[in-house]
Amino acid sequence: MTLSLLQLLVGVLLAWFGGELFVRGSVGLASWARWPTAVIGATVAAFGTSAPELFVAIHSARDGVPQLSFGDVLGSNVVNVALVLAIALLMSPMKASRGGVQRDYSIALLVPLVVGVVALDGRISRLDGAFMLAVFAGWLTMAVKDAGRHSKSIETSDESVNPGKSVLLTLLGLGVLMIAAQFVVHGGKGIAAALGWSTFVIGAVVVALATSTPELATTIIAKLKGHDDIGLGNILGSNIFNALFIASVVALIQPFEMPFVAVRTALIGGLLATLLIWPSKTGSIGRGRGLFLLLIYAAFIMISMKEASGVSH
Repeated sequence: MTLSLLQLLVGVLLAWFGGELFVRGSVGLASWARWPTAVIGATVAAFGTSAPELFVAIHSARDGVPQLSFGDVLGSNVVNVALVLAIALLMSPMKASRGGVQRDYSIALLVPLVVGVVALDGRISRLDGAFMLAVFAGWLTMAVKDAGRHSKSIETSDESVNPGKSVLLTLLGLGVLMIAAQFVVHGGKGIAAALGWSTFVIGAVVVALATSTPELATTIIAKLKGHDDIGLGNILGSNIFNALFIASVVALIQPFEMPFVAVRTALIGGLLATLLIWPSKTGSIGRGRGLFLLLIYAAFIMISMKEASGVSH
């Protein structure tokens, strides 16, 4: 148990460090390519901060515990909004460009419904994975087209960005994240075995909190620098990447059994939290919503722990 906790801790620290490097590099490249901040947050930064979940997914599928990754991506979607964004909102209200994030909100709201549909029969098959991947590809195509239209309206790139350095940071961050994923998977498996909990619950509660550390760092840093669009776009984009892309990768590598009752709590928590952050007509998301988001997260943890206790007995 102690060794497993240590492995998980090392994985968290490496995920934070690797995610930070990847985000810095990828956002630098996107700025150099003249992409808008909202699109950068929802695509490039979101992919960077979702990289820990991706590598956890690949390793867990190969190690024969795909349920760990499925719990991770669904739990991370709750953590991203109900905890990470709640912390940012408690610092101060957020201002969002409603037009810039409208598409991403719509897809983020669809995510729990899409996952719920494919999980109804108690099995996540390769066909389910292909379906989720197709939905993800459609959203990503729209996002890239929007970025392309924006870049054409700007004549010059950001000259302060060194593209060579950005590429190096991106690759280095990916390498660190690959190593972090191995520690997280092995630590999560060990904790699950020691507590007698299901690998899904460990993924949704413990591993999800660990792999969401890059989102926390990115969102807080973006907010402190006055880039709310990057922080909000990063959260929405990460949730889309997690549930539609990463979960599909797991299913394509290793189809698995997954009772719907096991995923119900995470899906409901993710849906309620996303509904709660819909911006007002002025584009603002008030500080008070942060408190409600924390209540949703607390309820999610309590219910998940109760379910885990039932499994262990």
